This record gives sequence, C-alpha cells and structure tokens, in this order.
Amino acid sequence: MAGAVIFDLDGTLTIPLLDFDDIRQEIGIASGPILEALAKMDEPDRARANAILDLHEGQAAQESQLQDGAADTLTALKAAGFPLAILTRNATKWVSLVLKKHGLGVDAMRTRDDGAIKPSAQPVLDLCAELHCQPSESWMVGDYLFDIISGKEANCTTVLMVGDGPVPDYHTQADHVIRQLSELLPLVNQPSQ
Repeated sequence: MAGAVIFDLDGTLTIPLLDFDDIRQEIGIASGPILEALAKMDEPDRARANAILDLHEGQAAQESQLQDGAADTLTALKAAGFPLAILTRNATKWVSLVLKKHGLGVDAMRTRDDGAIKPSAQPVLDLCAELHCQPSESWMVGDYLFDIISGKEANCTTVLMVGDGPVPDYHTQADHVIRQLSELLPLVNQPSQ
C-alpha cells in the first residue's frame, strides 16, 4: 500500500479565512499560538476564549472555499491508491462541516479534539498507524511551520503549500515547496529515492 497523504485544512485545502491576529486580540492574547495560550488559562477565561474561537472557526467553515485544484488533487491521489487524511488544529465539528460542504472524502482525520496537536509528531504517527502506512512512506502537506515540524518529527516527506503569497523563511525546513495543490501529484508519484 502507498504511504498516506496527510493534509492540513485551513490554508492548504481551503483558502485561509481565519484571522489569527483578530482572534488573539479578541481573546486578549498578545502573541503566539492560540491553543497553547488557552491551555494555560483558568477555566472561566478558557471557556470565554473557546467560545470566541468557536465563533470564528464556525464562520470560516460556513464560508469556506477550496483552493484551486483541491478536489481534483484529492480525487487523483485516491485513484492512485493513496490513503488520505486531514490533520488540523481546528475543531472536529467544523472540519466535518467543511468536508461535507465540499464533498471531500478522506480516510481519517485528527483535530484538536483528538489529543496531541501539531507541532507534535503524535497525530501524524496516529494517522499513519490507523491507515496502516509507514510514516517514512507518507507525506505531510501544509501551509505553516507546525505542519512541517509535525511531518519531519514523524519521518514523513513534507510539502509546504505557499499559494500566491510570499515564501516564508522556514521554507527551507520543508522537503518540497509548492504554490498549487496540483503540483503535489508529480511529487508523490515519483519513485522512492
């Protein structure tokens, strides 16, 4: 069996709609990753912050639009025998809404509701185990540093999706950099080195 292809959701399969600076400001976080900041809050503040995050994520899910070529890329990968997975720091209910809205079928997914989150390698390893794939034969595709770290730590081949934006400094940590999802197909179909 081919290795799995694991995708981040926001900014990778979908056009990014979440404004993390706005979310941080509304919650009252100065900077840094939101979920890690929430984990350090006391219960009343965490509940308030989660409600704000939920509101933003729900709106983004309802208004979500796929990146160019996303559906065709998933269909082609599936036809080529690759198990497909989603790995996101988003909530399960909003990921499910996005998948249903756009008719995307995946074989497995991990969200923040399932335990360890990116940049941990654990959810990547869990997905590979569930899909009976070797991490070393699998791919992690995402638009942010945490996606690359998770994939690298799990011994996957990593692909940074940059779209039309500037290429970030950390692009050198990824094995491959692509601007469009259609560029992924020739990469995963190359013979193993």
